[in-house]
Amino acid sequence: MSHARSTEPILPGSTIGVLGSGQLGRMFAIAARRMGYRVHTLSPDEDTPTGQVADLEMNAPYEDLAAICKFASGVSVVTFEFENVPAETAAAAERCAPVRPSGQILHITQHRLREKTFLSQSGLPVTEFRRVVSLESLRSAAQEIGLPAILKTADFGYDGKGQYRIRTEADFEAAWQAVGEREAVLEGFVDFDCEISVVAARSVRADFVHYGAIENQHQNSILDISIAPARVPRAIAADAVEIAREVLEKLGVVGVLCVEFFVRKHGGLLINELAPRPHNSGHFSFDANVTSQFEQQLRAVCALPLGSTQQLTPAAMANLLGDIWNRGDPDWNAAAGIPDIKLHLYGKSVARPGRKMGHLTALASSTDQALEDVKHARDLLSRNGVSASSL
Repeated sequence: MSHARSTEPILPGSTIGVLGSGQLGRMFAIAARRMGYRVHTLSPDEDTPTGQVADLEMNAPYEDLAAICKFASGVSVVTFEFENVPAETAAAAERCAPVRPSGQILHITQHRLREKTFLSQSGLPVTEFRRVVSLESLRSAAQEIGLPAILKTADFGYDGKGQYRIRTEADFEAAWQAVGEREAVLEGFVDFDCEISVVAARSVRADFVHYGAIENQHQNSILDISIAPARVPRAIAADAVEIAREVLEKLGVVGVLCVEFFVRKHGGLLINELAPRPHNSGHFSFDANVTSQFEQQLRAVCALPLGSTQQLTPAAMANLLGDIWNRGDPDWNAAAGIPDIKLHLYGKSVARPGRKMGHLTALASSTDQALEDVKHARDLLSRNGVSASSL
C-alpha cells in the first residue's frame, strides 16, 4: 500500500495502534505517551498490561477483520508487540493504515519453516533444518540431520513451547505427539558456547542502529538473565551486528527486530530465530541507554529520526516469573534496598509458574557487578530464604 511506504513523519499528538497487549506493548505505550502520542491497543483480553497505560483498550479476536479495520482506521500507524497475529489480521489492518513492520515480515517470522527458509535462501547462517509433516518424514529428516536434534512446531512457538529434544530413535513417537502431530521443523543440535542476541532498528529511510551483542541465559527454555554488553570476543559481537544488519535490510524492516544467535563452541554464529518487535533481552535499554528499544520502535514506525543507542552503563536484566510468588507476595522493599536496581512490573493480576510478571535491571560499573547485583536482588524478593533463581 502506498501509505505504508510514506516517509512523512507521524508527529507527537498522533495516535499509534498496537496489535497485542502484553508487557512489550506496555513499555512501548509508556515511551509513546512520554513523547506526547496517544496509544490504542487491540487484543482479545481485558485489563491487559498495555491496556492499563493505553488511551484506549479495544477487545476483539484477531480473526474479527471488521474490528481490525475499525481499529486501524482510528490510528495513524499500526505496529505489533506480539507476532502470533494471523496474516489475515495484518492484511486487514494494512488496508486501513500503514503497518510497521509490514504484514509480510510478520508472515515470515511467525512461522519457523518460512523464517528458516528465508534465512537460508538469503545466505545467512542458520541451523540445519528439515520440514516434517508426518512421523515417517521425521524419521527421514533425522537420518539426514543426525541425532540428537530438536523438533519444533512450525508456528506459534515461544519461550520453549512446542519443542521436543530427540536423543534417540525411541523418542520419535513422543516427539511427534508433543508437537501436536502437525507441521514441524527438525533442527540439528548445536553445540554452542553461549547464546546472544542483537536488538536493532531500521527506519523508513533505511537508517540502522543497534544495541550491541547481548548475552542471554535461559532456564527451562525461558529467558532468565540478559547481560549487556555480552561477554564475548569483540569479533563475535561485531559479526552478530553485521548479520543483524543484513537480516533487517533483506526483510525491509521498518521498526525493531531482534536476532537471536548461538555462539558455537568452535567459533562462528548461527541464527536461532527472529522476533520482529522489541525483545525481552533488550529490556535493559529502558534504563541503561539514551534511547530504549521501545522509544526506538516508536521513532521507526513514526518515520522520525532514530535515537542514539549509546549505553550509559553496563547492565544486567533478570526476569521475574510467577514462580517467585509461590510463597506469597515478593519482598519488594528488600529488593528496593539495592539502590542501582530498577523494578518493572507488568500489571498482571495472576501469577502462574513460568509466566513473565516483571523484571529487574541492575546498573553497575561492570557487567560482572551488574550480574551479581541483579541475582542478589531477585533472591531477596523470595521470602523465607528461598532463592528465586533456583525456583
